[in-house]
Amino acid sequence: MVRFLLVLLMLVATAGAVVAYGDPERLATASDVVSSMLHQKAKPRPRVVRIDRADDGEFSLKAKINGIAAPMVIDTGATSVVLSYETAKAVGLPLELLSFDVDLETANGRTRAARLSLDRLAIGKLVECSVPALVVPRGQIKTNLLGMSFLNRLEKWEVRADHLVLQGYP
Repeated sequence: MVRFLLVLLMLVATAGAVVAYGDPERLATASDVVSSMLHQKAKPRPRVVRIDRADDGEFSLKAKINGIAAPMVIDTGATSVVLSYETAKAVGLPLELLSFDVDLETANGRTRAARLSLDRLAIGKLVECSVPALVVPRGQIKTNLLGMSFLNRLEKWEVRADHLVLQGYP
């Protein structure tokens, strides 16, 4: 809407100047320029999120899982998004229906996890639906992990000095 109003304003200003100077050739040129501007499509802007490195060296963030805020740490070594039992309960996942039948190696050792799919996982402007995830039993991990099941859906991600840049597809 703002773009349309700006183009309209330019058209009126150009037409007024041309009429004032009485130059029909300039009027035709101005008309062509304005017409091409109206038919241009705006390029979609990439969805980018920048995360600063914490003092402990990790990239920590607040995600929204099904609309509920949850702290997470980026873990490129994790094949999946991994949630603590406590976080899964807080975001309303159906824990009573889960089967903890997936062997999992964590920083704390071996455990079992349950597979599920997150309806919606958002990191700032980056929103993904139906994200595969794992939930571990109560007390098995302290930090939720944002692993490759989310990161692989992005156009790219890279570490630059002391920040991580996540870029989604436009």
